[in-house]
Amino acid sequence: MNQLFSRLEELFPEMVELRRMFHAEPELSFQEVNTPNYIADYLERLGVEVKRNVGGRGVVGYIRGGKPGKTVALRADFDALPIQEETGLPFASNVQGVMHACGHDGHTATLLVLAKVLMEYREQIEGTVVLIHQFAEELAPGGAIEMIKAGCLDGVDVIFGTHLWSTMPLGHIGYRQGPIMAAADKFELTIRGRGGHGASPHETVDSITVASSVVSQLQQIVSRNVDPLKSAVVTVGSFHAGGPFNVIADSATLVGTVRTFDSSVQDFIIERMEQITNGICLAMGADYELDYKKGYPAVVNDVTETEQFIDAAIQVQDDVIVHQMEPVMGGEDFAYYLQHVPGTFFFTGAGNENEGIVYPHHHPKFDFDEKAMLIAAKCLASSAIQFLNRKQINKQEQPS
Repeated sequence: MNQLFSRLEELFPEMVELRRMFHAEPELSFQEVNTPNYIADYLERLGVEVKRNVGGRGVVGYIRGGKPGKTVALRADFDALPIQEETGLPFASNVQGVMHACGHDGHTATLLVLAKVLMEYREQIEGTVVLIHQFAEELAPGGAIEMIKAGCLDGVDVIFGTHLWSTMPLGHIGYRQGPIMAAADKFELTIRGRGGHGASPHETVDSITVASSVVSQLQQIVSRNVDPLKSAVVTVGSFHAGGPFNVIADSATLVGTVRTFDSSVQDFIIERMEQITNGICLAMGADYELDYKKGYPAVVNDVTETEQFIDAAIQVQDDVIVHQMEPVMGGEDFAYYLQHVPGTFFFTGAGNENEGIVYPHHHPKFDFDEKAMLIAAKCLASSAIQFLNRKQINKQEQPS
């Protein structure tokens, strides 16, 4: 393992070069063309067996070891966001209004260079490593579902993935057994009243007043209806209504998100949203339409594989701090992989206050400390190799 780590350190400059290239040429979810082509070409030059257009725009590589064994999958995503970059970096986005503001450029570069090293040590690998390069993580329904349908997990025994995390200091690795990221839902609620002249409110049903009451009451679902020992978020992020100053709007639209870890809490919140909105509209003479879309489910890490990941992570570097973290209310479609095979998703600290790398994900000035990619690569490598070796040992220990 030390030789593999040393080789990753030698190739770190290439990792940085790749990351900056991807960063300068970002592509939005479901619009990725050049990025997956480059990934596939790179892997093929290494001699990796490659499948293109998996589930749409995904790329899957297969590194078949020199010895038989189990199969481990490693996943990286490669889509960008509709954000105008404001970092001022020399390798800033060349695409107007599109930016890698979540670290997916780093995820991709990390897995590509790791693939290069694994190919160099291929004959020593006992089993198969599957490289899942996923499109469209940022936009539901996401790319994971279609890649799974297309067979990217066929024969896979376990999967590992990581997220470079700018709000966690460089040198930290965060893990959690069980739920680590929330289910991420979206809702759009339209309130229909009866518009009219601003001077004659008694002749109208004011949609803004109704919608305001709904917003206020929705906030009490979490504070007064959900078990305080269970996590949930109900956020109204957008409120659109009205026109001229002297006109009472006949409709108002609320758009927001719900975040949960427990599916029973999720279903309860949906039910309460309907009850609250229906009751207010009935009392105030309005109608409504609720369009609720369940997004990615919660990311739930396998307990056993997370325990094994901890053992693998602490071997990476003496100065790396491996610790249990609190759950994150953000969503991730890595959740779908974990519904099919056991595995774990972990966070690799990538923030650095001394370098001014302090902005959160999805911010126009987002960046990450590139040294985090090397730590992430070592963690993924250690997890994969340890799993393959562990499974082989277990198999040999079984009575004939």
